[in-house]
Amino acid sequence: MRRIIIAIDGYVATGKSTTARGVAARLNYLHIDSGAMYRALAWHLLEKGIRTAEEAAIQEVLQDFAIHLEREGQEMVVHVGDRRLEEELRRPDVASFASVISALPAVREKLVSEQRRLGRGGGIVMDGRDIGTVVFPEAELKVFMVAELEARARRRYEELRQRGYDVTLEEVKAEIAERDRRDETRPISPLRRAPDAQILDTTHLSIPQQIEQVLAWAHVRIYAPQPS
Repeated sequence: MRRIIIAIDGYVATGKSTTARGVAARLNYLHIDSGAMYRALAWHLLEKGIRTAEEAAIQEVLQDFAIHLEREGQEMVVHVGDRRLEEELRRPDVASFASVISALPAVREKLVSEQRRLGRGGGIVMDGRDIGTVVFPEAELKVFMVAELEARARRRYEELRQRGYDVTLEEVKAEIAERDRRDETRPISPLRRAPDAQILDTTHLSIPQQIEQVLAWAHVRIYAPQPS
C-alpha cells in the first residue's frame, strides 16, 4: 500500500489540526502540525521579551533557536531546548505573534527546511498554511479547508472560554479576520489554495464528517494503480 503525503491547508479555526490528527490516526500516519513549530518560535521570542517583528532581532535569536520534535505515537511533541511545550502553544498571544513572524523569510526558510525533512518518505499528514503550495507541492493529496467567519469565530471562542480565557466573541472574530488578512497578503508564501487542492467547507460539518471526507479522497490516491 502506498504511503502518501497529505497536505492540509486553510484558514484558522476550520478544524485543520483536529482533522489532520484524526486522518493520521486512521491511516497510521504521522501527524505534523506545522503551525505548532511557528508558535514554538513565537513563544521563544516572547519569553526573550521580543514582541515586534524586527527581522534583525529575530534573526539573532533564530541562529540559536533549537527546536526538537519527538514522536509519541502518531503525534509530534514540540520541545524548545529542554522545555516541552503544550498549553503554551495554545495561548492567544503566542498564536497571534506566530501569524506575524511567519511572514519573515528567515523564519520560513528555517522551519520549511525542517518540515520537508520530517515528511521525507511519505506516510504523513501535515497541516498549515502553505503545505500544498510551498512545503510539499508534490503531495499526492492536497486539501484546502474553509468555513464562514462567524462559524470559525464561534468555534475559537468556545475553545478559549473552555481553557479559561476571558474573551468576547467579537474580540475573537476581529482577531481571526486580522489573521486572515495577514495570511492572505504576506509577501512570502501567502495563504492560497493550490490549483489541484480539494476544497473542504467545514461550516456545517462535524469533525468526524471532515475526517471521513479526507479519508475518502486519500483512499483514492493510496489505492490508485501505479505506472509499471
